[in-house]
Amino acid sequence: MNWRLLITPPETGAWNMSVDEALLLSTTSEQFLPTIRLYDWQPACLSLGYAQPITDVNLNHLQKQGWTLVRRPTGGRAILHREEITYSITAPQDDPLVMGSLLESYKRISQVLLRALQLMGIEARADQEYQNLSAQQRREPICFEVPSNYEITANGKKLIGSAQARKSGGVLQHGSLPLGGDISVITSVLDYSSEEALVSAQKKILDHATTLETILGKRLTWEEAATAFTQAFLEYFQEPVKQSDLLPFEFTLAQEIYRSKYSTASWNERI
Repeated sequence: MNWRLLITPPETGAWNMSVDEALLLSTTSEQFLPTIRLYDWQPACLSLGYAQPITDVNLNHLQKQGWTLVRRPTGGRAILHREEITYSITAPQDDPLVMGSLLESYKRISQVLLRALQLMGIEARADQEYQNLSAQQRREPICFEVPSNYEITANGKKLIGSAQARKSGGVLQHGSLPLGGDISVITSVLDYSSEEALVSAQKKILDHATTLETILGKRLTWEEAATAFTQAFLEYFQEPVKQSDLLPFEFTLAQEIYRSKYSTASWNERI
């Protein structure tokens, strides 16, 4: 089955999640190709996992920073989307890239992500060694504090965080690669019981996560990272990947999802 590539301009968190869900729904039909999408966020946005409580967030501090909030359709914990490249993959569940169990599909996709990083000059790894996380680790509010199975690490620190959802016979996986900046700044908009807890969280994220710039010692542009991702997928499929825009049907569907879901407090603050 052929794939297509969407490279979309920077958008709000609510619109980005609406497009990902629209693509998930459209690619479950044989009339629409499975899709790789590369995108960015403007303004910076804090995204929460599907089941993460809104009480993890200090909404006053978020507003003061001028950042927005959205709840993802996928699981996991909070991510601050700022100075990064985000990928999403949407395909029917029987597509060879995503078929089988969640871990099986994670493992396949991780190989493509590792190749993209290699093209950027980074030797990273993806292991299945995080299945025995403690209950406390699973409750940590920040996604990049603890790796999950087959997520990407470099120099022992998490570099790409990903999450997956399955719906209506389709699979959506999306993930973030921080290009640079201070990844601990996410703690400024989360709610901690004390100043000591805040400082501890800042140290923890710097101890356990990293950025492309930190690993390389130089800053790559978004476009350079996108080129590496594109090349890695071309090598994996060993066939042309059609680059296109959102189809009119998908754009209309994304608008409907945006209005009814991701732009609303009833979704974003529902827990």
